[in-house]
Amino acid sequence: MRYERAIHVAGNERQDGAVQACAVLDAPIFAHAAPSLTDVRLFPVQDAAAAHEVPYAITLSEAVSEETETAHVLNLGSAGGKIVFDLEMPARSYTDVVLNIDPAVHDFIASATVTGMDTLRGKETALGSFTLFDLAWQRLSRDTTIPLQESTFKVLHVELSISPAAGSAVTRFFPSMILSASVPPIREAQTIYTTVAGTAALVTKGRESVAIFEVPARVPLERVSFALAPGFTWNFSREVRVNAMADAMDDGGRAALPEEVTGNIQRVHTSEAGREIRSEQLGVDVILGANLQHAAKVEVTIENGDDQPLPIASVRLEMRQRKICFDAPPAGGASLALFYGDSRLAAPVYDYARLFVASRTALVAELGPEGLNPNYHAPAAEEKPFAERHPELLWIALIAVICALGTVALKAARNVGR
Repeated sequence: MRYERAIHVAGNERQDGAVQACAVLDAPIFAHAAPSLTDVRLFPVQDAAAAHEVPYAITLSEAVSEETETAHVLNLGSAGGKIVFDLEMPARSYTDVVLNIDPAVHDFIASATVTGMDTLRGKETALGSFTLFDLAWQRLSRDTTIPLQESTFKVLHVELSISPAAGSAVTRFFPSMILSASVPPIREAQTIYTTVAGTAALVTKGRESVAIFEVPARVPLERVSFALAPGFTWNFSREVRVNAMADAMDDGGRAALPEEVTGNIQRVHTSEAGREIRSEQLGVDVILGANLQHAAKVEVTIENGDDQPLPIASVRLEMRQRKICFDAPPAGGASLALFYGDSRLAAPVYDYARLFVASRTALVAELGPEGLNPNYHAPAAEEKPFAERHPELLWIALIAVICALGTVALKAARNVGR
């Protein structure tokens, strides 16, 4: 295998018993390893050539424990100038509740007072008041998420005090504006990302700010995130485009078609109708296929419209965090190294991976810088079959056979004529 990375396990002081350790995989491994990391191997450093492989498992950060579920709206009505209703919550813990408010209703400020109950008319527990808003007239965003502490109440009672925001043409709000509610995975179960590439160099082109990246082949790209310059406090809402063009040709010999994904970044820190509003979204989910098997040029474009360009401190391309996990060697034992870079290798099959259960107390392992394996030997070139090395001989033989068959057929025809 062509490449080698040392692995350092922090805090490993055990003397016996298996202790799990995990290291985050970075972009260079995906760029230089075989597709799907089939050639990745772990060996003790002291004698990698003679030692047995160290079994491992590769994990992928994703919110697999839960999916977004529906919270059923019950007893929807009004009381005391407020919109009131109950939510029948799913049978699991949750942190956020998203109200689906009629999109035709905009430019409003609302305060949602929430209490939790174990039964529909049981003892109530106050969970707090939360600000919801739509500031379309101000060219800002909408946020109808109720951010709770982790809760397991079976029923939530919501009282919604709503008033028009600046520029609103609506003066009255009705219960029918509450269409439904959903419950996403708890915040602790959200996806963790690893940076693939980053830049602070943005170019202004007309009414757009553009960052350009060259992404190596096989490096996953699943999110774009932005960091603002310190001290910037303005509110904004900007559309974002992410374009990718693979450096490859399709099966017809034509340049591969570009891919495009769009999204929005925004920040709202303001006070409306006596209520504090704080909402921020500085990332866009992106899944592109252009760079799965080929290198790609990726352009991230922020549409500024007639506003000043945002003071972007950095733009980052990110992938979902992948980790390689294994049993750490005992204190004072052989250190480990990661090897990869041989596309001929098939994926390993380990009992360890089949039975793997991630530990919350796993030791943190770190990968050293990528280097060339000093014991690497280039594989001998495979000699092609004789027919592949001399394809012209196949055509000569085929023509000779056709001529011979033609001669035989001609003689047979003459004999029949006699």
